[in-house]
Amino acid sequence: MTNYKSIALNALIFSASAYLPTEAFVNTPSSSFGVSRHTQVYSTATENEVDARTGKRTGNSFLSDETKERGAKGNPIEKMKQAKDATSAFVDVYEYAAKIRAGEMTWQDVEKADLDNRLKYVGMLHRNKRTPGQFMMRLKVPNGIVNADQMRFYADSVEKYGEEGGVVDITTRQNIQLRGVKIEDAPDIIDGLHARNQTSIQSALDNVRNMVGSPLAGIDDKELVDTRELCNAINDLVSLDTESGTRGNPLWGNLPRKFNIAISGSRDDYAHTHINDIGLQPVAHAETGVMGFNVVLGGYMSIKRVAESIDSNMWIPADRNSVYTLCKAILRIFRDEGDRKDRQKARLMWLVERYGVKEFKEEVVKEVESYAQGVTIENTQPVDTTPFERRPLLGVHKQPQEGKCRVGFLVPAGRLSQRECRIVADLADKYSDGEIRLTVEQNIILPNVDESKVDDLLAEPAFGSDSRFKVNAGKIEGNVVSCTGAQFCSLALIETKVNAEEVAKKLEELVTVDREIRIHWTGCPNSCGQVQAADIGIMGAPAKKIDSETGKANAVPGCKIFVGGRIGEDAHLALEPYATGIPLDSNDLIPTLVDILKKEFGAVDAKPKEEEEVMVVIDE
Repeated sequence: MTNYKSIALNALIFSASAYLPTEAFVNTPSSSFGVSRHTQVYSTATENEVDARTGKRTGNSFLSDETKERGAKGNPIEKMKQAKDATSAFVDVYEYAAKIRAGEMTWQDVEKADLDNRLKYVGMLHRNKRTPGQFMMRLKVPNGIVNADQMRFYADSVEKYGEEGGVVDITTRQNIQLRGVKIEDAPDIIDGLHARNQTSIQSALDNVRNMVGSPLAGIDDKELVDTRELCNAINDLVSLDTESGTRGNPLWGNLPRKFNIAISGSRDDYAHTHINDIGLQPVAHAETGVMGFNVVLGGYMSIKRVAESIDSNMWIPADRNSVYTLCKAILRIFRDEGDRKDRQKARLMWLVERYGVKEFKEEVVKEVESYAQGVTIENTQPVDTTPFERRPLLGVHKQPQEGKCRVGFLVPAGRLSQRECRIVADLADKYSDGEIRLTVEQNIILPNVDESKVDDLLAEPAFGSDSRFKVNAGKIEGNVVSCTGAQFCSLALIETKVNAEEVAKKLEELVTVDREIRIHWTGCPNSCGQVQAADIGIMGAPAKKIDSETGKANAVPGCKIFVGGRIGEDAHLALEPYATGIPLDSNDLIPTLVDILKKEFGAVDAKPKEEEEVMVVIDE
C-alpha cells in the first residue's frame, strides 16, 4: 500500500527547502524558537510532542498547560485544533489529493473538520455554498511584491477551472488569492509556489496574515523606511521553521485568532496601519534623529466590532532586530493569553484592554528584555506636523533613481482573469525587469520603468480602450476597493466586484470631483472590503422596495452606506452608517451616491465628454 503521508511530507520538505533564500535564516535568535522565559511557557505534557508525519513539534506543544486548558473548554475552533493539530494539515492535503486522484475517495469524503477549518492552515478555504468541492487558495506575498513568472503560474494554476471560476484576486493586504482550486490539484500548486519562493501555508484561520508594507519601498524619494526586508523578516518569523528549513512554523501555529501586521514606509501610510493588530508608523527619534517606528496596536474589523488602533506609547528603532523582536514578543503574549472562548473577543485589542495600555506596554517590555537581543523600547515620539498630502499611486511618477519611473494602473476591484495575469506578466518582463507590486487598493505598480520607454508602455494594447486596465483612471473609478462578494463567498449578502466596477464607471459619467474619492464595497458586516476606512463605504444589508404593480414592499438586495472614513496620517474610521436600507438597484443606489458626492465631497454634474487625446503627465 502506498504511503501517502510519506509522499506528502517528502514532497513538501523538498520543495520548501529547495527555494529558501539564505537571508531567510539570517538574524534568527539562537534560543529554541527564540523563547526564553523564567516562567513555564510550554505544556509539560506536550513539550516534546512531535508529529510523526512532519517531524516537527505540533502547534499545541508550544502552549502552556493553562492555555491548553482554556482551549479545551473554549470555542469549537479551539477544540478542533486540540483534537487534531492544524499545523500538519498540509500532509492531509497531499494525502487526500493522492487518494482522490487514485479514485479511492472524493472531496465529499474529506473529514468535515478538515474541510471546514483545518485546511485553512494550508491557505485553502472551501467555498461550499457557492462552488462545492472548490477552494480559494490564499498565498503569502510579503510587501506585495511578485514577479512575472509567479503571475503566469497563478494563471496556469486556475486555468482548468474556466474563465468564470478560475480567477485571481488582489486583496486588501497586497496579497493574491487563487479561485476554484480543487484538492487533487493543490499539491502541484503548493510545490509550484515553493519552487517560486512563495507559499500558502499558514495564510488563513488563526495565523499571522500577509505582511503589508509600502508599495513604493526602495523607489520613493519621500521614503523614511524601506519596508521590504522587515516584511520578509516577519514573514519568516511566523511561517518558517528554522529547525527544519521548511515553511510552516508550529511555534505560531495555534494563535487564538488571526493577526495582522502592517509596516508603513512613509507619512502616506500606504499600509493602513490604523486597522492592524500591530501597526508600525515611521518617525525619527526626537533627540537622536534615529529613524524608528511608533507602535500602534489593536486595529481590526469584524462583524461585532470595528476598532481603530491605539497608541501603545512605544517606539522602536527601524532595524530588523528591533522589529523582529517586538513582533515576536507581542505574538507570544497574544498566543498564550488571548481569549480562547469567545472568538469575537479573541483579537489583540481585547487583550490590550484587559491589561490596560500602560500595563500591556510593561508586559511587552519585560518580554522583549527576556530575549536579551539588545532591543530597547522607548516612549512614542512626536510626529512630523509639517503640511503633507498623501500621494497617488496610480499614474506615472518619477523615482529617485535617475531615468526611472513607476507606473501604477487600475485593476478594477482587484479581479484578474487568466489572460490579464499573463498580460501583466508580459508587461513586467518588457518594462520593469519582471517586478510587479500590489497595493492595498488592489491595484498594480510597475517599478523601475525606463523613462524613455514610458510612452511605449502606455501605448500597449493592455491600456487600450477595450482594456479594463487604466493608468489615468478617474478620481472615482481609480479608487474602488471590493471584497470577494456573493459570487464566491457565502457570507456576502450582495455581489460586490461586478457592481463596484459598474457603479464606478457610471459615477464617472455623471459627476466630476476635484479630489480622489475612495469607494469601498463589502458584502457583509465582516467588512473585508474595509468600508469604514473609505470616503464612501457600501456594505451589503437588507433592504425593501415597493413593487410598482402590487404596492407591497418586497425584500431586495440592499446596502448600508458609510461616509467619512480617512486614511494616511489623519486616519479615522466611520463607525456609524450614513444611510441604511438602500436598494442595490442602480435606479436607487446611483442617485443616492450622486447626492452624497455632491453634499459631502463637492461633486458637480459632469459635462459631456468629447473625444480627445489623453495627455500623459509624468509627475516630478
